[in-house]
Amino acid sequence: MSFGGRRGLPGVDAMNPNVLVVAGRVTRSAVPGLCAELEALLRSPRAASLEPAGVVDCDVGDVVGPDLALVEAVARLALVARREGGRRLRLCRVPPELRSLLDLVGLADVVALEAPVPPETPGERVP
Repeated sequence: MSFGGRRGLPGVDAMNPNVLVVAGRVTRSAVPGLCAELEALLRSPRAASLEPAGVVDCDVGDVVGPDLALVEAVARLALVARREGGRRLRLCRVPPELRSLLDLVGLADVVALEAPVPPETPGERVP
């Protein structure tokens, strides 16, 4: 679990340095740490130069086993983003399982979800 500007991340505005990357299995005990990382990111000098009501991108494409702990993390991260300058959390590379869970609990309307990436057909994968 880390954050930082990554070049070429699909769906992330290149001018927006506010990117939190969440990867691996997210447990309930990891949620406060993720919130602290996002707070530090939003209080950084680089983020301070952006408009207050901007978007905070959160790349969740490499999470493992999306479950309710991850849903809790998303909800709390959205609250942190809103509390820190009225920003909105936008999830990028959202796995279908997480998208379904967010719909089920009603959080799909609270956070912005990047449009789903169409599935690859065999033989079209680019290295």
